[in-house]
Amino acid sequence: MKMGLFVCVGVAVTAMFAAAPAHATEGALGRTITGTNITSFAGVVPPTPGFNLLVGYAHYAGEISGERQAPVGNLLTVGMDATFDMLSFTGMYVWDTGEGRWNFASMATLPVAQLAVEADVALGPISGSRSDKADWDIFDPFFAPIIAGYHFDQTHHITLALYVYSDWGSYDPNRLANLSLNNWTFSPTVGYTALMQKGTLEFSTLAAVDFYTENDATDYQNGAVFRLDTLLIKRFANGWGVGGAGGWIYQLEKDEGPTADRLDGFKGHALALGPIVTYSHKWDGGQVEFSARWMAEFDVRRRLDGDPLMVTATVTF
Repeated sequence: MKMGLFVCVGVAVTAMFAAAPAHATEGALGRTITGTNITSFAGVVPPTPGFNLLVGYAHYAGEISGERQAPVGNLLTVGMDATFDMLSFTGMYVWDTGEGRWNFASMATLPVAQLAVEADVALGPISGSRSDKADWDIFDPFFAPIIAGYHFDQTHHITLALYVYSDWGSYDPNRLANLSLNNWTFSPTVGYTALMQKGTLEFSTLAAVDFYTENDATDYQNGAVFRLDTLLIKRFANGWGVGGAGGWIYQLEKDEGPTADRLDGFKGHALALGPIVTYSHKWDGGQVEFSARWMAEFDVRRRLDGDPLMVTATVTF
């Protein structure tokens, strides 16, 4: 396996699905899906310079039970079902910084998504059941100007990055389904990877805090959200790999604004666990790696509760 190239893939895809609607924020969605924020080699920037193009797909179906309220734009829902699909295209460039302990990269992601929502809603004195769907379109592109990687040795590696999420998707505060959060989000992120048993056993973990700007269309301010994701993968000589992943999202601050105050800050959390399967194949001049995971969420509070699915395919020439 050309480890350096797949390591490069991991750094870029790590943030790929942090653009997807998340939880415990306005809309009971936000910037992350539990357990999908980390991929292989999240703590490494390789010394091999060059450009990589990555493609990934995520599916998420979740619900908030009928007695639970959630803010969605100018609407207040009582019970909600949502289905989200996202296809992401990520470009990453590793800078030519040589074989030293430090290496650097830059990345940008263009997410394209669709979202369907059903809920009982209230708008002023008017209430009733509604459904809404946003068809495939751009969802809030994001980028990391610099990802810095430090190699302690051949086994232990760390990355430092600031991911910046835009508000460029379409947004209407009176709709249930929006392909934007209508705010900018800044996420300082630390990744760590240990490659053991001659590189065939990988442990990676990723920690970040999401800081949101205010949604000026609704005067809603999301509180800061902490997230931690971890994976363990054992790879074999035939190209297959198996392992597991876990994710934890915990809101550090209460949300603020008129609607948030009615919901006592709408502060939430969730955990997720699930299996991962990978397969890699290489040929003269290139290689491909496929990865699939299914996650089960539990201990969910003031968030959509569902079963995330993520599939990635990475081809490097």
